[in-house]
Amino acid sequence: MSTERFQLTEMRYIKRIVVGNDNPQNIKTEAEIEEAMALVNRCLAGSPRGYILNTEKSFGLYNIGEHQVVLQYAVYNIGFARKPMYLD
Repeated sequence: MSTERFQLTEMRYIKRIVVGNDNPQNIKTEAEIEEAMALVNRCLAGSPRGYILNTEKSFGLYNIGEHQVVLQYAVYNIGFARKPMYLD
């Protein structure tokens, strides 16, 4: 493992990735949630390597018709020294 640490001042690009359902009018499928999580993993393992700068976790209770729905999501803010080509 490298002893070199990243510097926050070197972060030139930040990608915000939402994993989960954040909009009750647009419910995401399991495949879309898995795709978002795969993107998070690629950002953390690929080249150039990204670093998690912040995570936001939230949930909401919504009444849709007669049903009560709980939506949960996490937002990952991943910083890069330069923008990866696969994010274009």
